[in-house]
Amino acid sequence: MLKHMYIDESGDLGEKGSKYMVLAALLVDDPRNLDRIIKNMRRNKFKKELRKAIEIKADKSSEAVIKHMLRKLNEVRGSKVFYVVLEKKKLFSDFLKNDKHKLYNYVAGKLARNIILSNMDVVIKIDKSKGKQMLREDFNDYFIKCLRERSNIKASIEHSYSHAWSGLQFADILAWSCFQKFEHDNGEYIDLIKLEQEVYHVW
Repeated sequence: MLKHMYIDESGDLGEKGSKYMVLAALLVDDPRNLDRIIKNMRRNKFKKELRKAIEIKADKSSEAVIKHMLRKLNEVRGSKVFYVVLEKKKLFSDFLKNDKHKLYNYVAGKLARNIILSNMDVVIKIDKSKGKQMLREDFNDYFIKCLRERSNIKASIEHSYSHAWSGLQFADILAWSCFQKFEHDNGEYIDLIKLEQEVYHVW
């Protein structure tokens, strides 16, 4: 069985800025279902709003767009969402504070260790914002190593820009919705999600 996982984040890793950083991983059976939702949004209900948007990002979209995507995602069978939440005031490691790439990998590793899957192939897709090839390879090796600690799967990771995959746009919406809950005590978005969800904390 082949599954597709999309990972994106909300918040930041700087000492100043947001109090939290959230990583969301959306697991789906068939990404074409996600493609159809966005295609229909662009053709019909949100044609005017999305006309100039290369991709859908929560922080640049209307409340109506975000809530529509969350409700439509509820209809996609076989979907599941995993979140990991970093509360930055609990970060005491200077090693991690001083290297955002290592910190990102550490948080992503916490997410991977809590995802338990078995007897499937998983293609993991993540935004290309990891920068240099060496940093992407470092992330890939660490994430798959952590994922395999509790999961019996074959996994591969692909990096591209988020406009290339509908799944990454949904992952952005999910991460943002969870972030609103923790950063601003606003649960109106995440409360719309009826999919199976699991939320983990770094500490």
